[in-house]
Amino acid sequence: MGFAMDARNAVEALAAHLAESENRAGKVIRQPPMGELIESLELERLIAQGGLTGAAFGTFLERYLAAATRLHHPGYMAHQVAVPHPMGAVGSLIDGTLNNAMAIYEMGPAASAIEFVLVNWMLAKVGWTPQPLPPAEGASGGGVLTHGGSLANLTALMAARARIDPEAWQDGVSRDLVVLAPEACHYSIARALGIMGLGRRALRAAPADADERLRPDRLPEALGRLRDEGCRVLAVVANGCCTAAGLYDPLREAGAFCRENGLWLHVDAAHGASALLSERLRPRLDGLELADSMIWDAHKMLRTPTVCAAVLVRERADLDRAFRQEASYLFHDKDQPGFDFIQRTVECTKAALGLRLFMVLAAEGEAALARYIEGRADFARQAAERIRRQPGFEVAVEPESNIVCFRAPGSDEHQLDLRRRLLERGRHYLTTTAFRGRRWLRITAMNPGTDLDDIERLLAELGESPCPDA
Repeated sequence: MGFAMDARNAVEALAAHLAESENRAGKVIRQPPMGELIESLELERLIAQGGLTGAAFGTFLERYLAAATRLHHPGYMAHQVAVPHPMGAVGSLIDGTLNNAMAIYEMGPAASAIEFVLVNWMLAKVGWTPQPLPPAEGASGGGVLTHGGSLANLTALMAARARIDPEAWQDGVSRDLVVLAPEACHYSIARALGIMGLGRRALRAAPADADERLRPDRLPEALGRLRDEGCRVLAVVANGCCTAAGLYDPLREAGAFCRENGLWLHVDAAHGASALLSERLRPRLDGLELADSMIWDAHKMLRTPTVCAAVLVRERADLDRAFRQEASYLFHDKDQPGFDFIQRTVECTKAALGLRLFMVLAAEGEAALARYIEGRADFARQAAERIRRQPGFEVAVEPESNIVCFRAPGSDEHQLDLRRRLLERGRHYLTTTAFRGRRWLRITAMNPGTDLDDIERLLAELGESPCPDA
């Protein structure tokens, strides 16, 4: 009875919170001092004494929601984190209640079935062959859902290492392995190389243009230099799209080069892969099917609660060789009516991540999600056009996704100061980024309710803090 009552009260409070946020009530962001929050939420007392139910739970939830960042508020234009669909949130509730740690089939048959179907759905969107059921001999793609894009990038590079250096799992990594990636690649690529024991030195800068896009025409020269140094290229990494400005690398040209030279091409499409749902935007990823691996975060543009990221490979055998586990309580002969994902992932205990994405897709359908993705890309271009008309303002580059980088008049320090003032007022929430050697304010249009009136209000607020040098 307590669970039902507390869950009902939580749903009602959350529904009210979402309605307020969508109607632009309150601030999009509040950042009270952590010490005050610890005291207000009575965290230490509750840990020691318990009793978080009924009226006490209601009080806690009210205070917690008051301090929460409101992603559903149209003033939210910050990080690449989904404004989750309500049914995706319901999926999180179901998953949290059942706690089916479904890395092995017997611990979550329904969750495993959903993940298998979703992975095949994604493979088909890329242009790769879905995996048959039951698994059979022959080539097909493969994949797994992981807890975030950073872990997905690590998993993909582990698969690449297993192909070029199959003894590394047993004997340790070879010191001649390097990864060739544009400097605009996500920091998780360098982090993965550190975790793999290759070190930061193994990340070599790929040739890029002034907008930080990969230049495939200069890859032969870069590869020649590396081979002269005695290096072997574990993988070439391309962006689809990059985090800072949301620009896509020329994947077809990069893929053709890698195929001709026997190199593994990995595409970090964590943010941009959702364009595959749109016939109009899909050409941004032209040539993706030539890659060997890619990642795709559902918790970005597929309106799925954090976290749900896919790592996908063109040849499933590559992913199945990435890890070599030994655990007698898991890996042994047994009846297998389903599929175990555990051999493809770092995690032993894995949440039913696919349930969250499935609930969104099942509620909305592909066509509706495609319209959302197209709508946010269209909005980014309209916002950029409006910002350009503001006297003294500058847009970095024509948006290719839902990301807009722009500057108000003034120095790099002034851009940072403007963001600080925005966060203090709490009506709008942006980020900043470095691009082309300068600091830019950055809009990421994640919220389906953010419109051009919000851009007008943002520009008006920025005008309240004129450049000190003006």
